Formats: sequence, C-alpha cells, structure tokens
Amino acid sequence: MKQILVTGGAGFIGSHLCERLLNEGNIVICMDNYFTGCKQNVIHLQNNPNFELVRHDVTFPYYVEVDQIYNLACPASPVHYQFDPVSTVKTSVIGAINMLGLAKRIKARILQASTSEVYGDPAIHPQEESYWGNVNPIGLRSCYDEGKRCAETLFMDYHRQNKVDIRLIRIFNTYGPRMRPDDGRVVSNFIVQALKGEDLTIYGDGSQTRSFQYVDDLIEGMIRMMATEGITGPVNLGNPGEFTMLELAEKVIRLTHSPSRIIHLPLPSDDPKQRKPDITLAQTKLNWTPNIPLEEGLKPTISYFRELLEKTV
Repeated sequence: MKQILVTGGAGFIGSHLCERLLNEGNIVICMDNYFTGCKQNVIHLQNNPNFELVRHDVTFPYYVEVDQIYNLACPASPVHYQFDPVSTVKTSVIGAINMLGLAKRIKARILQASTSEVYGDPAIHPQEESYWGNVNPIGLRSCYDEGKRCAETLFMDYHRQNKVDIRLIRIFNTYGPRMRPDDGRVVSNFIVQALKGEDLTIYGDGSQTRSFQYVDDLIEGMIRMMATEGITGPVNLGNPGEFTMLELAEKVIRLTHSPSRIIHLPLPSDDPKQRKPDITLAQTKLNWTPNIPLEEGLKPTISYFRELLEKTV
C-alpha cells in the first residue's frame, strides 16, 4: 500500500487513474480545483476509506506526506486552455514548481503528465522522444504547448540539480468515458453531434490524422512508468494506429446509427496535420503496448455520452 497524490484527479484521465490506484489497494488523495474536473467523476469513490478528495489549486503550495505524486493538473483541450491562457501557463509552470518542491521535501517519486503537443506541428513522422518539436511560441495554442515544455524543463532540472526522482510521459490523444461533452476534442465532438443527429464538423478536408488511445491503455502505461526503475523519460504513451478525421467521423456515424452528415469548416491556426507516436521506448522499457482497438473503445465511450445526454433532456 502506497500513499499517492493525484493532482487533477477529478478530471477525465485523473478519475480513471484514482480508480485504478484504489483498486490496487493504495491510499489516494485526489486534488482538483474543478476548473475542468468534475466531482461527479469521482463520486463513486468517496465511500472508499482510502480515498480523500481535496479542493485545491495546484498553483498554490500544498503540504502532504505521500510516496508518489502524479501531476495531471492542467486543462488539456483547446476550448478550455484558451479560455484563460495566462492561468493555463501558471498551472503548468507554477504547478510543476509546487509539486516538484513537495516531491523534493518529502522524497517522493513524481510523474509529470506531459503531452504530444510539445512536438507542435511535427516535421517528422512518427514522433519519437528525441524530436525537439516544431512549436509556435506566440500562437493561440502556445499557452498549453509552451507551458508543458517548460514543465518538462523544470522536471529535468529538479532531477539533475536536486536529485528528485522524476518520471516524464508524453500523452497522445486519449478518449473514453468521463470526457467532457464540451471539451472541443474531436472524439467527444463527433459522438455528441452524432447522438444529437447534428452535422459532424470536420476542420479542413479531413485528411489530417490523429492516433487515438483508449483511457485504460493509458492508465496501464502510467502505472508501469511510475513503477519502473532507472528511467526518467520522456516516454511517449499513445496508440500508433493512425486515422484521418474523415475515417473517425464515418466510424462514429456508423456506431451511433446516426443520420448525421459530414460538413467541412476552415482549419484552425497551428492545428497539427499529423500526430502519431513512436512507442518503441515504451515497448522496450515498460513492456507496454496499447491493445484496445479504436472501434472497441468507441463503444463504451458512446454509451457514456448517450447516458449523459439522456440525463440532460
């Protein structure tokens, strides 16, 4: 049994992580300020005596004795991180400083949930960890991209200068139950539009690609990364299966039996044309490979959104 702090623990990914850690017999402190997280995501965990829910903003210091810290706190979809870009940068940078300071004081192992967005609009394909990226430092997405890049810098410098025991992962597109219907991400957008019988909106011609990993695969990778000795990262965690936006839209329409049509809108600024992880490092160092195909993962995700929409009618 370990005592574990999960920042951003009431969010989409954080809630699944808290659930898995509790199922493995750990004591879990879930910290969230509910900017994008939701108490409903973890309400089913609150009767567990090993679970504690704390309302707190990671940009303010927090003091606790734990063995491990998973730092997930940060809005992760363009709709939310562009709503208050200054706050987004603060969450990534000041939040990292606060959590690294905590890990240093209590000698805890700390994992940073970084992102494939550190690669920007990549000039190489697929993206491996040694690639430095192609990021616009002054664009609309920069608050998130550069905030996460700076957080990675802080983690490596705390490790080199202060011997903090760190783990860095770069998360690629992840989907599953408990995504927010208003987060602006392509999977949730398409599913909600299809279930409502609305037109599915594709930005550009639909040829841009993404790689979609189901949340359970990601959680497995995160836990393996935290448990593996002798590796700091960064390590890509994503599904290398590559789909165009058009292919995803057609799958969602078919699985939801929706009458929706597909329409096209202009491509947003700095939107990457391709995104696919090279997961060789995760396969060799963590013995991790995602094993849930897109169609298999879409089914429970669609069921979740269908139930959510029925409750709001």
